[in-house]
Amino acid sequence: MRSRSNSGVRLDGYARLVQRTILCHQNPVTGLLSAGKDHKDAWVRDNIYSILAVWGLGMAYRKNADRDEDKAKAYELEQNVVKLMRGLLQCMMRQVDKVEKFKCTQSTKDCLHAKYNSATCATVVGDDQWGHLQVDATSLYLLFLAQMTASGLRIIFTLDEVAFIQNLVFYIEAAYKVADYGIWERGDKTNQGIPELNASSVGMAKAALEAIDELDLFGAHGGHKSVIHVLPDEVEHCQSILYSMLPRASTSKEIDAGLLSIISYPAFAVEDLNLVNVTKSEIISKLQGRYGCCRFLRDGYKTPREDPSRLHYDPAELKLFENIECEWPVFWTYFLIDGVFNEDKIQVQEYREALEGILIRDKNGIVLMPELYAVPPEKVDEEYENPHSVDRVPVGKLPHLWGQSLYILSCLLAEGFLALGEIDPLNRRFSTGLKRDVVVQVTVLAESNQIKTLLQDHGINVESIADTHPLRVQPARILSNLYTMLGRNKNMKLSGRPHRHIGVLGTSKLYDIRNQIFAFTPQFTDQHHFYLALDNQMIVEMLKTELAYLTSCWRMTGRPTLMFPITHTMLVEDGTDIHPAVLATIRKLEDGYFGGARVKIGKLSEFLTTSSHTYLSFLDPDCDVKLFDDPSEGRNSPDSEYGGYPADFCEKESQDELDQYINEVLQSTALKSYLPPTSKTASQPSVFSADHSTKEILSIMAKTKGLEVPAVSMSLPTKVLNTHRKSLNLVDNPHLFEAKDSENALHLPKDAEGDLDCRRLVEQLKECPTLHDQADILYILHILKGADWDTELDGQYGVTVHCLLNELYRKAGLNQEWGLIRYISGILKKRVEVLAEACTDLLSHHKQLTVGLPPEPREKIITTPLPPEELTDLIYEASGQDISIAVLTQEIIMYLAMYVRSQPSLFVEMLRLRIGLIIQVMATELARSLKCSGEEASESLMNLSPFDMKNLLHHILSGKEFGVERSLRPVDSSSSSPAISIHEMGHSGATKTERSGITKLKSEMKQFFHEGHSMSSSMFAPTKGSTPSSPTSTSPTGSSGDTSWGDRKGQWLRRRRLDGAINRVPVGFYEKVWKILQKCHGLSIDGYVLPSSTTREMTPCEIKFAVHVESVLNHVPQPEYRQLLVEAILVLTFLSDIEVNSIGGIIHVDRIVHMANDLFLQELKAFGATGSILEKDVATGICHFFYDSAPSGAYGTMTYLTKAIIIYLHDFLPSTGCAVQ
Repeated sequence: MRSRSNSGVRLDGYARLVQRTILCHQNPVTGLLSAGKDHKDAWVRDNIYSILAVWGLGMAYRKNADRDEDKAKAYELEQNVVKLMRGLLQCMMRQVDKVEKFKCTQSTKDCLHAKYNSATCATVVGDDQWGHLQVDATSLYLLFLAQMTASGLRIIFTLDEVAFIQNLVFYIEAAYKVADYGIWERGDKTNQGIPELNASSVGMAKAALEAIDELDLFGAHGGHKSVIHVLPDEVEHCQSILYSMLPRASTSKEIDAGLLSIISYPAFAVEDLNLVNVTKSEIISKLQGRYGCCRFLRDGYKTPREDPSRLHYDPAELKLFENIECEWPVFWTYFLIDGVFNEDKIQVQEYREALEGILIRDKNGIVLMPELYAVPPEKVDEEYENPHSVDRVPVGKLPHLWGQSLYILSCLLAEGFLALGEIDPLNRRFSTGLKRDVVVQVTVLAESNQIKTLLQDHGINVESIADTHPLRVQPARILSNLYTMLGRNKNMKLSGRPHRHIGVLGTSKLYDIRNQIFAFTPQFTDQHHFYLALDNQMIVEMLKTELAYLTSCWRMTGRPTLMFPITHTMLVEDGTDIHPAVLATIRKLEDGYFGGARVKIGKLSEFLTTSSHTYLSFLDPDCDVKLFDDPSEGRNSPDSEYGGYPADFCEKESQDELDQYINEVLQSTALKSYLPPTSKTASQPSVFSADHSTKEILSIMAKTKGLEVPAVSMSLPTKVLNTHRKSLNLVDNPHLFEAKDSENALHLPKDAEGDLDCRRLVEQLKECPTLHDQADILYILHILKGADWDTELDGQYGVTVHCLLNELYRKAGLNQEWGLIRYISGILKKRVEVLAEACTDLLSHHKQLTVGLPPEPREKIITTPLPPEELTDLIYEASGQDISIAVLTQEIIMYLAMYVRSQPSLFVEMLRLRIGLIIQVMATELARSLKCSGEEASESLMNLSPFDMKNLLHHILSGKEFGVERSLRPVDSSSSSPAISIHEMGHSGATKTERSGITKLKSEMKQFFHEGHSMSSSMFAPTKGSTPSSPTSTSPTGSSGDTSWGDRKGQWLRRRRLDGAINRVPVGFYEKVWKILQKCHGLSIDGYVLPSSTTREMTPCEIKFAVHVESVLNHVPQPEYRQLLVEAILVLTFLSDIEVNSIGGIIHVDRIVHMANDLFLQELKAFGATGSILEKDVATGICHFFYDSAPSGAYGTMTYLTKAIIIYLHDFLPSTGCAVQ
């Protein structure tokens, strides 16, 4: 018999260690590991980590086999791993109904459990008795299922199990918007069971999705049926959210050692090396101690000051745990493994030695890893005084299986028994490698031969959609419908993928379906759902955004291929030529660069070999997927108005099931035409008088339902009907409607009983001179009779109100009448397909949203992702029945989400985006620049094209100075609204038309408005940190003060108002507030107190603290006043840096601002000022001139605020004669 080699002897030593510390806890029936001798529960996460040492040891034996017994040993160890992974699979498959529910609800009540009974695989505690929702645990399972399958283990046995795993993919793919309890099962660190978005969960989900994509779960023995499919856009969502969070771990934890698992082994989820290093150094500097790392700051678990009799902590109690948090040695094993992966020998050496010092040896010489080290109760005070000075004692489980397993794995790696590729066969470790250059392939397609000919006249040769045959081109919504078939399984009642919109990464691949190759046009070119795609400049803008997105996010093999269809809506109004913006775009694409992206333009057939292909095997005829289900199970696709690209279809006879299915999806949405044409030139008075109000419409509604009409109206003076007829006013102060005899104002036909005669109204549709009037009649019918009422127009049956509105929407789209388009969208309650995603994007970048106009009962705050229906209802409710505002709110959320993805720097130091205020500021800006009334400005705002709207928003966010000017419309345009163009201002005040790319018809009507350089104080980080602001509508325009101030008038007021509306604060503001609160009892802001006790719960860099401060500031309704309060607090923070131990009492910030205002007025009077200059704002009592003063300078607001603070705090300041400069 051969003698044992040295390495064999050492391996046998590790095998004994694994057997005595880990495998002795494995249940022989289920294969699950219990947490210890006394704990019979099996945690999913701990089980996976604990088995890694067994998996690694098995591979080490297989590689270093001296004799046959070693091969047998390797097989035995590997089967232990398979048994455990299948045990966990059993536990989860017993809860298959939860997986099905969770896909739609994402609720903490419908999630998989976090721990199971190790002997029976049954659940241990109720759904609501534990923080079960831990996306990172489920993701970790999928990640290692993929890695172990790739290493040669066979864990999945049947196709039913494959379908279940595919549904687990759907379960975790929404991780970027799911607030869960995280890796420590606690959620928010007060331990009160509040879930939050955790970076460790999002990162683990991203890694799992990337690892399992296109993986065959049967390994080398599988076929196409056992392959898992992941949609690339979901991975990308997780990635962008992860980047926006790190190094923060969640809203209540500014850093967490659990992040080590996602920036290094096993997830390697972060591709940006700088971000990895920043996060790592944060963990080392804030959490590392002499015995390991704390989990997070102020973690009370097992500390001597924790009250073991209750689970939750009181918020103010958290301060007690500072500096005595327990230290966990397990994190050092992560650092050790990380050192091996980075080939950093010093790091490996350092952490091996550190671990040797804290491991515990039992009487048999077996090495054990303790769970954590705590401060002994009698030495707590000493540790408070000098952190890290006291010797700690081991507490908790011994051994801690998770740590024990990672320790053994790290030793096997460090001693060379395992190569890195063996425990990472899917090569996750190369994720931080170099980015390759992406070239986006663009195929321009003409929708019809007529458009193809028009393009040829310009020397541009493209294929029409029919020419691409045998390749097929379809709209993106077909792909969404096809993907709902993925993962369906009748035996387990699994419904497949929820119907979600497919992003541009998904539509930039080619798909092989039933031996045909399909290409899909991207979602943004699809006009069925929302009107953004009707604006050609907007289409170009979205194309630019999507190309840049593809360039930065594409990671698949092959190049991305983008289909850009030229449709009939991209023609000029009379249909004789292509829209100039679209032509210019095609020319730019031909140059090879567009919007910073490298592009190559060509025919689809030329790109076949270089594109990325995905084989949708689950649609093959031999799979069980039925394209046509029983009608009862109906496809849940949202309705859309008209079909796809009919030229793509083959003849009826040759159609297989797939073609019929696609046809049906497209035809369920085809359109017929019923509405009589309007006479565009008609100038006779319209059917309705111009001023009916919401109130009147609602009163008619109420009368038909026999209800009483409330006397008080909506708080916004919006007259919903005819928003185009100068009715909506977002600028002036809300006032009540005058009561009118509503029946006379609307010349509505009556029937014999004196009720509305709806049939006569239908007849009136034919006499309408404009589309607007048709819309008004349809709106009344919609309210009185509902959307499905059959109008029987021209004696045809089945012509519902909804049908007619859809048709009117299309006509308005062709005429580019944006006010009307928004109005009809509102009546139809159209929802932006991606509204919920847009909202989620903003929320997960830690931006809260409010919709509706302040103050709060009407202004609704959105802090967690909502399902689409609920979100739309909330927006309509907050808009107080005003449909135009509701639609505009959705549009602005869309643009904000576009910007937060493409230019996150615009949102620095903004925590809450108040959409209602933003809309108001946009209207005020137009009123100021066009020198018109609030009603005209609101109407102009509603009539802006989406492209201009997005630009106006960008200018307001970016803080650049800009001017707005009128320009004449083309004569044949039917719209009554003025055309407007927005220009960036140069330093001289000249507009830089070329640079901002908005060139429009200009004329003598131009009215310029400009301001020169924006002066900004050195105190607020200028340029980036502060923005311009708009004047109050109450200030008297054209008063005697006008001439003396020149162009500067209103500049600082405008800047303050803008900053207040978008809630921007100076950099580092919240941390400074935290410091002041440490020195006083609280800050009182407009009657609300921010108590100093909040600092006992929250740490300075916590987002939760910032949100708390924000919510107090948001009680202030006037944005400019709020901004002055922020300035006052900022001056206070400079004082907090002085050596004052305590200021005592509550500081009333409003008093300080009013004192400063009084000092300012005294000085003005001393200079002999009179009249309008001394006027005060009615609501706040602050002088308009004070609002409009620059912060710095001898007469700046800062000077007066400092004086006021010194007077206010006179008793508390050190008496060293702190004179005012």
